[in-house]
Amino acid sequence: MSASAATAPSPLPSPGGRGSFPRGRWLALGFIALAQLMVALDATIVNIALPTAQSSLQFSDAQRQWVTTSYTLAFGGLLLLGGRVADAVGRKRALLFGLAGFAAASAVSGAAVNLPMLLAARALQGAFAAILAPTALSLLAVTFTEPKDRARAFAVYGGIAGSGGAAGLVLGGALTQYLDWRWCLYVNMPIAAVAALGVWRLLADAHPPSRQRFDLLGVLLASGGLVALVDACTEAVSQGWQAPWVISLLAIGVASLALFVGWESRTATPLLPLRILFDRNRGGAYLCAALAIAGIFGAFLFLTYYLQVVSRYSPLQAGLAFLPLSAAAMLGSGAIASQLLPRVPPRALMVPGFLVAAAGMTLLTQLQVSSGYVTHILPAEILLGLGIGCVMVPASSLATGNVDPREAGIASATLNVAQQVGASVGVALLNTLAATATSVYLATAPAATRADGLVHGYATAASWGAAILFGASLVALGLIDARAQQHARGA
Repeated sequence: MSASAATAPSPLPSPGGRGSFPRGRWLALGFIALAQLMVALDATIVNIALPTAQSSLQFSDAQRQWVTTSYTLAFGGLLLLGGRVADAVGRKRALLFGLAGFAAASAVSGAAVNLPMLLAARALQGAFAAILAPTALSLLAVTFTEPKDRARAFAVYGGIAGSGGAAGLVLGGALTQYLDWRWCLYVNMPIAAVAALGVWRLLADAHPPSRQRFDLLGVLLASGGLVALVDACTEAVSQGWQAPWVISLLAIGVASLALFVGWESRTATPLLPLRILFDRNRGGAYLCAALAIAGIFGAFLFLTYYLQVVSRYSPLQAGLAFLPLSAAAMLGSGAIASQLLPRVPPRALMVPGFLVAAAGMTLLTQLQVSSGYVTHILPAEILLGLGIGCVMVPASSLATGNVDPREAGIASATLNVAQQVGASVGVALLNTLAATATSVYLATAPAATRADGLVHGYATAASWGAAILFGASLVALGLIDARAQQHARGA
């Protein structure tokens, strides 16, 4: 195994040559987390504003999906390249470049006068997010190497990853309702400015140890394969999984990624060294993260529609209704996982975490048109948040542990790829299952109302979501070694 992150020079200032000082390190974590929060928020904040943006720019229902898709395609397709950029040019430079670019793209998105301008700017947002996300995570991996500090740092990251989407719904609802939909994009500018100022002041400008060559063919194969897979999942929402175009995209994606693996095993300068991917614990962490995000994003999808379409919540009310899930995720990651992770094997947190989240999803299978928020949705949100919080902290730490510091960016990018693919597949799969169940129910029950059919579809999707999370617990049990690193030095 390659050298661990503990051998890396600290990316923070070192007074007296004795390493990074605690206050500066923890303050820097706040600004790094702010950059990650911006990326997490953007995954959902625009969704609440989409109906208003559609009315303002006058585009069709068929075209509206591209406001989200243009972002996710660029983000998911370029993540591996973004991770390698962080390793090659230095993480401080990469983070500042990503923050500046994301802010500029957000400004152009908010000022869009037509759909093509909005889509192009959203794609740019996704491209810069593909640099930001792995850079922020790799900075944590090489900065926090002590067991307790590492657990706390990844608790912050896990809490943000688990709650940022719900926070985006709240903020998006408030900005859309009280200001204008464009502020859902403009809001990134002050966040990026504050984060950039803190990064510039607190992080040392550490240069990469040597000039690295980019694996251009690997970039093309990986990016093309990931774009095809994410696009296939997106198109499956409207066309179904058996549509010729969806099947073609899936085939292209799988073939491209298979060629990518073959090429990476032979080239001298791989974009993604396969030892990173094929390590048992790390590979298991990637798979568990993908399954966790697939389940939680599926819940976001049908709960959002249940609250607004069936229960008639306003955008702001719907966003506020997700706050308990955010709070539970922060509790699970901060008060539970971060305290236990230095003392227990990662599997001891991940397996129960998945089971708790699966229990929360199972509660949602009992949804009815008349279900109350306090009696049905609130308990499910608390269980989902607690469970996913306990999963993401050890998964993130395992995924970036025991990696050569020069490859921390690409290891972090691979975790982000897993999450992006999990989100795309989860949303597409559960949305398709819900729509199909609704159609069948309404066709076989003529007396049923549309609301009855919708809720039946949501409950069906929830049962599949519970199955995904339960299956993920078995993956964690089988792949994550109970004797895996205790996050000691060098983890």
